[in-house]
Amino acid sequence: MYKKTKILATVGPASDSVEILEGLINAGVNVFRLNFSHGTHEYHASTLAKIREAEKNVKRKVGVLQDICGPKIRVGKLEEDFLLVAGDTVWFVKEEMIGKKLSEGKYQLSINQPQILDMLKVDEYIYLYDGNIRARVIEVGDKIVTVIENNGKLSSNKGVNFPNTVINIEVITPKDEADLLWGAQNGVDFVAVSFVQSAKDILHVREILKAHDSHAHIFAKIEKFDAVERIDEILEVSDGIMVARGDLGIEVPYYKVPSIQKKIIAKANAASKPVITATQMLLSMAEKEMATRAEISDVANAVLDGTDAVMLSEESAIGKNPINVVEVMTATIKEIESVYPYNKFDIYPFLDETDIISSSTARLADRLGVEAMISLTSSGKSARKLARYRIKADIYAVTHDERTARSLTIAWGVKPIMNIEASNLNMMLGHTLQTGIEQGLINKDKTYIVTAGYPAGIEGSTNFIRILKKEQIEYYTDMVL
Repeated sequence: MYKKTKILATVGPASDSVEILEGLINAGVNVFRLNFSHGTHEYHASTLAKIREAEKNVKRKVGVLQDICGPKIRVGKLEEDFLLVAGDTVWFVKEEMIGKKLSEGKYQLSINQPQILDMLKVDEYIYLYDGNIRARVIEVGDKIVTVIENNGKLSSNKGVNFPNTVINIEVITPKDEADLLWGAQNGVDFVAVSFVQSAKDILHVREILKAHDSHAHIFAKIEKFDAVERIDEILEVSDGIMVARGDLGIEVPYYKVPSIQKKIIAKANAASKPVITATQMLLSMAEKEMATRAEISDVANAVLDGTDAVMLSEESAIGKNPINVVEVMTATIKEIESVYPYNKFDIYPFLDETDIISSSTARLADRLGVEAMISLTSSGKSARKLARYRIKADIYAVTHDERTARSLTIAWGVKPIMNIEASNLNMMLGHTLQTGIEQGLINKDKTYIVTAGYPAGIEGSTNFIRILKKEQIEYYTDMVL
């Protein structure tokens, strides 16, 4: 039995060699993240080529997630760092300028998206330096006047958040559009969309990808308070969700982040859509050999919540020992999965016939104590629906579509297996079992359950369940020998 919860690792200077990438895959990485807030297209193309080379060498399917940066709001350049003290006044002006100190306790600056300033109201807050400095709006007009409520040092280009203000700006920037085109041309498997506000942001990205013939699955990053409020509509149009706890912990009271994380994971599980838990999971390991006990507990709780994947950022991108970080995360996941509360049969509604099939299959697999469930799937949906019941048996997703195989690298408990295309269901099953035997995944003395659609190859047609013991396995494999 392999680990069920997947690991998503960001690639950067510490991990962008073929040798390290192979080590990361062997240590437990299932998906690699390309962070488009940094690096050129040439750099990412080189990294992607190395990932595919490592994947080929290790002989294990891995996915690639492109994380576009979105409209990150920042202060402009400052003449010098501002040493702000509670009670100081900061003016936000609506034209680009170099920020400066006007007099003792009074400062002036601009932000890179000044149109947002017209949306502010008195008594709303502006958070500076990614939440470290809190400013309250006391006057609106030609300029926004704020009073600082805590001490802190502000330097050029630091992040800005507006936790009380609904910001109606375009989420997809011109840079993002260029990055999405690159992703479509280079065949990334997933796209993570930053600072999503509503379903229309995801639909916009889907239009762009479709226009460039991309089949990448779209993940909405939930990191704004209005996205939390609109999670149902966002989840409906997304292929997956990322709980991006960094900016989210600024946009909402930080003590609410754990309960929001649990709520979003539960909703994603119910919709059979993968969910990633991200940000600062093992951050101390960017510098140190060992994680803190709190970090280990954080990873463990995300697993217990039912997340499909946990993500590493700085730890694997610029950390001192990325492979060690992944080994620690893998060990934590396996330990928690040894006591995981499996068999979530009665908490999800039936939306269609395939839900009934997947539920029946999961219950039967649990009753029989099968070694694995085998899902013959063209789109991957049937495998993801089996996964939402979180049963202990492994899930082998068999497909002849490479895009589908890679899309399942992020789904909880699913091991994607490539197989040859066959002319009918019996031959497909025969080839599947023979391939499984050759790869050491199928043991004739164990029991398995297979689900498939008949006629084969039609998305959403899963209507076939069969129990496979030694006699049935031999019957089907004899067909292809």
